[in-house]
Amino acid sequence: MKKKQKKTLIRIIFTFIFLFILHFIYLNPILEFLLYMIIYLIISYDILIKAIKGIINGQIFDENFLMALATLGAVGIAIFNKRNGIENGFLLYSNHTFSITYYSSDYTEAIAVMLFFQIGELFQSLAISKSRKNIKALMDIRPDYANIEKNQKIEKVSPDSVHIGTTIIVKPGEKIPIDGIIIDGKGSLNTSNLTGESLPKEVNIGDKVISGCINLNSVLKIKTEKEFGESTVSKILDLVDNASTRKAKSENFISKFARIYTPIVCLFALILAFVPPLFNIIVLHMDANFSNSIYRALTILIISCPCALVVSIPLSFFSGIGGASKQGILIKGSNYIESITKIKNIVFDKTGTLTKGVFEVNGIHHNKLENEKILEYAAYAESNSTHPISISLQKAYGKEINIKEVKNINEISGEGIVANIKNEEVIVGNEKIMKRFNIQYIECHHIGTIVHVAINNEYAGHILISDILKPTSKEAIQQLKNLNIKKIIMLTGDKENVAKNVSSSLGIEEYYSNLLPQDKVSKVDELLKNKNRNETLAFVGDGINDAPVITLSDIGISMGAIGSDAAIESADVVIMDDDPLKIPKAINISKKCMNIVYENIFFALSIKIISIILGAFGIVNMWIAIFADVGVTIIAILNAIRALYNK
Repeated sequence: MKKKQKKTLIRIIFTFIFLFILHFIYLNPILEFLLYMIIYLIISYDILIKAIKGIINGQIFDENFLMALATLGAVGIAIFNKRNGIENGFLLYSNHTFSITYYSSDYTEAIAVMLFFQIGELFQSLAISKSRKNIKALMDIRPDYANIEKNQKIEKVSPDSVHIGTTIIVKPGEKIPIDGIIIDGKGSLNTSNLTGESLPKEVNIGDKVISGCINLNSVLKIKTEKEFGESTVSKILDLVDNASTRKAKSENFISKFARIYTPIVCLFALILAFVPPLFNIIVLHMDANFSNSIYRALTILIISCPCALVVSIPLSFFSGIGGASKQGILIKGSNYIESITKIKNIVFDKTGTLTKGVFEVNGIHHNKLENEKILEYAAYAESNSTHPISISLQKAYGKEINIKEVKNINEISGEGIVANIKNEEVIVGNEKIMKRFNIQYIECHHIGTIVHVAINNEYAGHILISDILKPTSKEAIQQLKNLNIKKIIMLTGDKENVAKNVSSSLGIEEYYSNLLPQDKVSKVDELLKNKNRNETLAFVGDGINDAPVITLSDIGISMGAIGSDAAIESADVVIMDDDPLKIPKAINISKKCMNIVYENIFFALSIKIISIILGAFGIVNMWIAIFADVGVTIIAILNAIRALYNK
């Protein structure tokens, strides 16, 4: 409990004890008034100060103003009633079987209203603190230091001061501070705070590791590949910190609603306070009964406080984002939660999204040279690329590449590479690049990615490379269908036979193959124009070539673990462990969050509207009114926190 919360609790206890004592003591009117006012000021001074500041700053119609006006009005009625000897109340309605008696206000009622309001504020503060603490714990991945070796001693330094290429040492139990590659050691990493995956990840020399993971069981030496500010941990924390700035339509609506609703209710209370008494005097020629009307108006002011909506709706979204983070799903703002629930069209990139993006050389066909020689030329040509196909070629070659022997590299997007290798003109790529240079190539009838190789404008053969489906891709597609996603589409730059084989294996009916990056943009743009206005289209990708399409779509989803920085930066949702199953999970989490938002809106408005109607007829008093405000707020907050927890 924070210092401010403890102070509020002490004031609540003090007020409760002294109210109880004063109830059994008879005092003269002046002393009674002074003691009760001291207690009133102890429990309400902060509310009164906020109300005054609100009036000065032009933000009049907030809960502080309403509570101050209502309770001070109740004190005024109590003074009026005591001066006129009204102690037992008066009859509102009576017949032989039924009667309603309306009791006048006293000092206790005004103080009790403030007391219960402060109890509600304390519960609200504790609930919000708990949710923030839970989310902070989920995202407690910021490293405090990095270990570097100096003069044969290990020194702790700030991660900000570590440059690219520095060797850092991570001991068991420590967080990896900066993204890098293991150069010495092997062991297990706890990645749960990043990916939501409870099982440790085994790593060895040559493996890339990301910051925020916890080293479990051995010393690792890691060569840093990024500055701390560009590493995974920094980007994730920035995403979480900035998520609350992107508000959903529901959240914006509640803020606008509160600004309109509260003045209207205040005007209604003002009319209720003075119109019935004037009607009694002018039309009915009866006693004005101002005390009764003003009391009803003050009761309505308490009921009308929009705290439950203004607090619980943002908290629901905040909890939803935190709950998704726990599952390894980073949603960059509450506006995206609302959009995710409306997804009816999902477009998938194939490589690295539905497949592992781990390519293996499975054969060399129609070769005029030795297999090793064709692999050598292909690996040299692709030596400057980090594309999975390029990496697979280099891995299959398995020897050190002398980059000095590679000159005049010209990469043709979506086709391949032309380079001078060991004084030979080498062309490596798909059939498009072969057609571009009028080289007669031989088609391959195997399923996979085909890399054609030509040397000095003569065809040398082709290399068959196959990708591997992710084990959860098929189940993810089925779950999306179960969620009534109308259209699931796969886009790929691969050939027709590869695309057809993958799509049929996964149960995807619609696919488009042989696409260049700009073709993917055109296809998604076409799909966006043809969808219904109230539906959302999501694109799921991983590579740098996907960044434009991710940005163009209504909801861009990026595979974060192996995804490029550009794709992660442009995405609205980041899947930290690359698991396609997290996409239906993100939809389910978002739907749960929005259901909680709608529950709170319906519950709060229903109780308030009913209570306002009953208050206008004098059936409820300030004790019931404070439940309609504070009680409803506490219930709505507790309901909002449910969004943190997802199975």
